[in-house]
Amino acid sequence: MPELPEVHGLCMYLDTQLRGATLTEVRINSFSALKTADPPYSALEGRTVQGARRLGKFVCLDLDGLFFIFHLAKAGWVRYTEHPSSAGLRMGKSNISARLLFHRPADDAHIGVDLTEAGTKKSLAIYVVRDPQDVPGIATLGPEPLSPDFDEAAFAVIVKSSPQQIKGLLRSQSVIAGIGNAYSDEILHAAKISPFAIAKSLDNETVARLYDSMQEVLVGAVNAAAGKPSSELKDTKRSNFRVHARTGLPCPVCGETVREVSFADTSLQYCPHCQTNGKILADRRTSRFLK
Repeated sequence: MPELPEVHGLCMYLDTQLRGATLTEVRINSFSALKTADPPYSALEGRTVQGARRLGKFVCLDLDGLFFIFHLAKAGWVRYTEHPSSAGLRMGKSNISARLLFHRPADDAHIGVDLTEAGTKKSLAIYVVRDPQDVPGIATLGPEPLSPDFDEAAFAVIVKSSPQQIKGLLRSQSVIAGIGNAYSDEILHAAKISPFAIAKSLDNETVARLYDSMQEVLVGAVNAAAGKPSSELKDTKRSNFRVHARTGLPCPVCGETVREVSFADTSLQYCPHCQTNGKILADRRTSRFLK
């Protein structure tokens, strides 16, 4: 799933390519992805892109005061092209959920953006709204972790008051916006904390280390994504991981084998030496984790 750094990089790229362009046509190929009906998506046509920005994991295109907002979910992505196809989309016969066609007057270019989603489980969501706060997932977002206002003291209040496991807390969008499965693994590895540690049990020194690790990991990933076209962002993300999606490989810090805990529809990765004092966390599919 695209998370804060990739969505930020994607918004920067779309802003560069689309700002000042006129949206000439919107084609929706998966009506299950379209979550709103008023205003109609056709109301966007003829409007000019004023900018693109990130809200949590949502991409928000401002079109003269109406907003085209989408969430890429687990398997969604954006395909940008300087040579969009004029062929019609076959409903249900493509991985394309929506196609947006633009005219960019600055260079008289006709460009296109496809929202794609791989796999059979379709979760990509599209909204056309008058105010981004009309999107339920945006209205309930927690603070942005890289906001200047979100300092260590604000973070500590959240952590020290939560009975959740720290992995789940970092992933909760209503608590902190933008962090998902991948970067929570990376942050906890950098901070040397077990993913199953209870948030409010962490001492002040550990909370401070966790905050610093969160800043370091996210800023590094945002910087790595900056300036990349959408076609390169996924590879950039994967190339910088230390533990996430690296089950069975050596930890780059200590050389210990990276381990995995699997759940019904997801998994996490961690280093036993760096994070759990050598203890192996049992696979939750078959047994309770080891404390």
